[in-house]
Amino acid sequence: MKIMQAFRFEAAHWLPKVPVEHRCHRMHGHSYRVEVILEGQVDETTGFVVDFFDIEAAFAPLLKRLDHHCLNEIEGLENPTAENIASWIWRHIKPSLASLSAVRVFETPDCWAEYDG
Repeated sequence: MKIMQAFRFEAAHWLPKVPVEHRCHRMHGHSYRVEVILEGQVDETTGFVVDFFDIEAAFAPLLKRLDHHCLNEIEGLENPTAENIASWIWRHIKPSLASLSAVRVFETPDCWAEYDG
């Protein structure tokens, strides 16, 4: 069984490793969507793979660090591409969610990066 819980946050960033002429080299912002995807057996007693409230609790500290911040100023996100954000979230949330199977980060409704560890 796979389950997914989505979260949203607003943040600014710039991409320091692209050419100066690249539009993403300048400071700009996104309305990010993060999907936390878990996979496992459904517990016969609870009926859950993982309780959605547990996923929310595991993600809450990260959401507080990301929402309405400049991502470049967060340790480990100095080059905050969607790919790097997805793997950063994975590293921080995996210890709390053993059945984590993927993290998907949308910069826009039309583009995303997925990290599966």
